Amino acid sequence: MVGQRFLEALAARGTTAAARVVVLCEESRPAYDRVRLSSYFSGTTPDGLALCEDDFVSSHGIELHLGDPAAAIDRDRRTVTSRSGLTVRYDTLVIATGSYPFVPPVPGSDSTGCFVYRTIDDLLAIEAYAKTSADTGVVVGGGLLGLEAAGALRGLGLRTHIVEFSERLMALQVDAGGGSALRRTLEGMELEVHTGVAGERIVTDRTGAVSAMTLSDGSQLPAGMVVFAAGVRPRDQLGRDAGLDVGERGGIVVDEHCRTADPCVYAIGECARTADGKVHGLVAPGYDMAETAADAVAARLAPTAGAVTGAAAAASAVGTAQLRTFTGADTSTKLKLLGVDVASFGDAHGTAEGSLDVVYSDSRAGVYKKLVVSPGGTLLGGVLVGDAESYGTLRALTGSVPPVPPESLVLPAGSGAPAALGPAALPDDAVVCNCHHIDKGTIRAAVSEHGCRDAPSVKKCTKAGTGCGSCVRVLGQIVDAELEANGVAVDAGLCGCFAYTRAELYEIVRTLRLTTFAGLLDSHGREDARRGDGCEVCKPAVASVIASLAPSIGAGGHVLDGEQAALQDTNDHFLANLQRNGSYSVVPRVPGGEITPEKLIVVGEVARDFGLYTKITGGQRIDMFGARVDQLPAIWTRLVDAGFESGHAYGKALRTVKSCVGSTWCRYGVQDSVRMAVGLELRYRGLRSPHKLKSAVSGCARECAEAMGKDFGVIATSSGWNLYVGGNGGATPRHADLLAQDLSDAELVRLTDRFLMFYIRTADRLERTSAWLERIDGGLEHVRDVVVHDSLGLCDELEALMADHVAHYRDEWSATLADPEKLARFVSFVNAPDVPDPTVRFVEEREQIKPDLTLLSGPDIPVRTAERTPEPEGTATR
Repeated sequence: MVGQRFLEALAARGTTAAARVVVLCEESRPAYDRVRLSSYFSGTTPDGLALCEDDFVSSHGIELHLGDPAAAIDRDRRTVTSRSGLTVRYDTLVIATGSYPFVPPVPGSDSTGCFVYRTIDDLLAIEAYAKTSADTGVVVGGGLLGLEAAGALRGLGLRTHIVEFSERLMALQVDAGGGSALRRTLEGMELEVHTGVAGERIVTDRTGAVSAMTLSDGSQLPAGMVVFAAGVRPRDQLGRDAGLDVGERGGIVVDEHCRTADPCVYAIGECARTADGKVHGLVAPGYDMAETAADAVAARLAPTAGAVTGAAAAASAVGTAQLRTFTGADTSTKLKLLGVDVASFGDAHGTAEGSLDVVYSDSRAGVYKKLVVSPGGTLLGGVLVGDAESYGTLRALTGSVPPVPPESLVLPAGSGAPAALGPAALPDDAVVCNCHHIDKGTIRAAVSEHGCRDAPSVKKCTKAGTGCGSCVRVLGQIVDAELEANGVAVDAGLCGCFAYTRAELYEIVRTLRLTTFAGLLDSHGREDARRGDGCEVCKPAVASVIASLAPSIGAGGHVLDGEQAALQDTNDHFLANLQRNGSYSVVPRVPGGEITPEKLIVVGEVARDFGLYTKITGGQRIDMFGARVDQLPAIWTRLVDAGFESGHAYGKALRTVKSCVGSTWCRYGVQDSVRMAVGLELRYRGLRSPHKLKSAVSGCARECAEAMGKDFGVIATSSGWNLYVGGNGGATPRHADLLAQDLSDAELVRLTDRFLMFYIRTADRLERTSAWLERIDGGLEHVRDVVVHDSLGLCDELEALMADHVAHYRDEWSATLADPEKLARFVSFVNAPDVPDPTVRFVEEREQIKPDLTLLSGPDIPVRTAERTPEPEGTATR
């Protein structure tokens, strides 16, 4: 990555046009994104990770030698010899050989089934071995790389252990509190975490393959494979062999220009020990070093190249005669590990004298936030686990006194009116993009001085947001604010087909009683979109609007009726959730989580007869996975005959209303929560909305149903019910806000009707209630005024819309089974309707099925063990 960035920086300075540039690379593919390496396991192809554009090398005349690393440097003769014997003479040499995985000296670490986690080839080997030879994996290392590796093994279906020598996970990035929150969240994902211990020995079977790992505390973990992800070490052997100075703990010693003791040799990235005495392993410092070295090399080669472009580019890049320097880096980082946001910035561990901590912790939600401030209120740093939404703003404010009290910056939305700090709170010199060191002023200038009119054009102009991506949200806010400040109207349209927002389209459809997408597009679409087909953004969004208003405007109520069928997303198209191997899941509704033994038996029989994988969900129902599309009608025929309805797991609609057993069974319960949950779920089933809806009813303040993490949640009191709204779990958790309290049954239903219809009426496309409540003008107080106090005079209309929905509800699967035309779509191949999809295959695991996925890399992959082979990637220029 750093070597590629150096080449891009060199090209931007005009040096590649005037000098011969030769690149020697060990790997068989050009540069790719190691930061996103684990995304391979979620579907990103190796080509999708590529950083080098197809024509970059050829268009700049760069000579790229793949699979042929540098093997020796002769500084006296100024030559580099590759592994194949190729010898290249250099005027300037840049070493960007990166790092190699550290494998602890554990006996047996070279056994079959031991791997490292560093390259695409490593991932391909891990995937192949896990598929055929392992059902349990051990990851050695609980840092960033280790947790990514654990996520990969978990995704491959392995029972996974994490072994970390430190007392907490991610010890370099988070403190004890953050480590505890992270551990609880990971253990909730059925990952087994072992901290404060080390691997002592690898146990093998008679074939020499891994079978277990013995730990330093004497315990033993079963292991079909072991992945070492315990950190990296500088790959500095080329420099050592060439007689260059190397740091005590590794790394080729360089000065502030990334130049070694030999003025003709530079070193950048993880192989270098920089002027601050450190080896930097993050991408942002590496990119900064690449720019610094490119500056120096361009200036050094400009006179000999004799090209005006080289010298001019070098001078313009720095804006003065002063060359860029690298003397240290901001090590702030934001990551998403196994779906959990983890971020740290500034003095995260509070090492500054007199520093103070401001901490918010919610162990149930897995959220931990700590800000480190000086006695004078200056923000010094922080740690965020579970909710890192504010990372971009907080990091940019580091080193300054925030405009609001620090405690308001860590409170979750909905708790004590937290501060909403927008881009206006940031000074122009605040660094927004840490990877490329782009400040707010540069982003503003891209809009006001260089004519950029949206975030993508600003990213292209400044490179902000093109590194790790953690600043993209703040970047977009700054761009929109600057456009508005310059009097430029920000296009808030739904997409390129409509200049209206979703809420505006809702009002148009409702008022004019438009029942077709084509009619809406032709009458209210952008001029160049009219009489067209729409796009993947507006079609499902408008389909949802029409479906939610269908009874009131006289439209067909079924999502597969006529034109509606062509507008649906993949899941709605077959009334089922598409899974990763092309099969579908079947999720019948279980209102309130209450189910009779007879219905349980039917679910079991259906799953058994059709060979489906079964799992109890967090929403208190049973998922069945592995159905082919042609099997769905037969499966649902049996379920409907037994009294089941669609659970709408495939649609943007109400999913579930969870409940505890309430006062009927629990000695702490004060109200019948199951009765209320069943009633609410049956009332709102099939309700189409901008995003999915989840709910829960708890029978007392102990909150066993987790109602405060739902879009609308109900908690019993001795006097009735409290209604909470705008909660959310998942990747961005949010506690729900109290809308009204001590409600009767009728009052609760009436206010919930109003709330849901007001949300459906005014929310943006794919906007959860939590985000909507924070975005809408006036926030909770405005919603309360509208829903409870009827400040806009809308409540009668909102109630009427809900009454129409309830009166006209019909189960989608029952209607589909009764309509031969709808049933005709449930085939794998239109031209061969009786032929099942042969690519949908399964293998057995834990007495159930799992997808038998085709490897992207092919069936025959050499298995790489944890050998410490060098991977130099040198860059020579002339």
